Amino acid sequence: YTTLIQLKKENNYGNAKECIVDKENKSIKYYNIIITMNVYKRRDKMKEIEILVEVYDEPSKIIEKLDNFEFKGVKETIDVYYYDPKRDNLKPNKDMQIDECLRIRTKNNEHYITYKVDKFDEDGKWLYSDEYETKFDDLFMLNNIINRLGFKELLTIHNSKRTYENGKYEIVLETVKDLGYFLEVEYCTNEDVDVKEVKKDIQSFIDSLELNVSEELNMGKPEMMIRKHNIIIKDC
Repeated sequence: YTTLIQLKKENNYGNAKECIVDKENKSIKYYNIIITMNVYKRRDKMKEIEILVEVYDEPSKIIEKLDNFEFKGVKETIDVYYYDPKRDNLKPNKDMQIDECLRIRTKNNEHYITYKVDKFDEDGKWLYSDEYETKFDDLFMLNNIINRLGFKELLTIHNSKRTYENGKYEIVLETVKDLGYFLEVEYCTNEDVDVKEVKKDIQSFIDSLELNVSEELNMGKPEMMIRKHNIIIKDC
């Protein structure tokens, strides 16, 4: 038999007709074949440059200030963080600092898996994170995979995020259960930029809001949760 396939690409789908020639009987048979091609858009890693501060003002005053910017909505998020007891880079160190983490985020009934790698300066001060994230559908199955790979649940953070934009930054008022109120101002890029200069600009923007805030928090909310509530983590 000699098989000839012609494929016509049409958007994400193609139709092909297979022509099978039976040389012995000198007959030709045609079979319609439907071929589905999944097209995946490549996503480069994003450099996430941000400053996180705790806010001590009443929420009403904070919102009054932020309402000068474009309001994007409120999202309830549940972040589940995991660690690997067999790999030092994927569990908190002796100071309960997390340099790399695996996170499952659920917001508005959508699910995302994220791998974050924190970058620090020569003095150990956090600069930015490289973030690798993708959306998925089956939360139950992903949890099974993570458990099979040996990851263990570190902690869960419930966060209500009120988001604004000003054309340059994403500005988020976060109400974190059992932790408090926080303001996160973030600049995302996949370009090579001077991180320290970007952070200076972000800090100037925060100062211009004239809110009662802390200095930059050089740790994430998981570290703050661990320290505030004296969470003891096995295998660390």
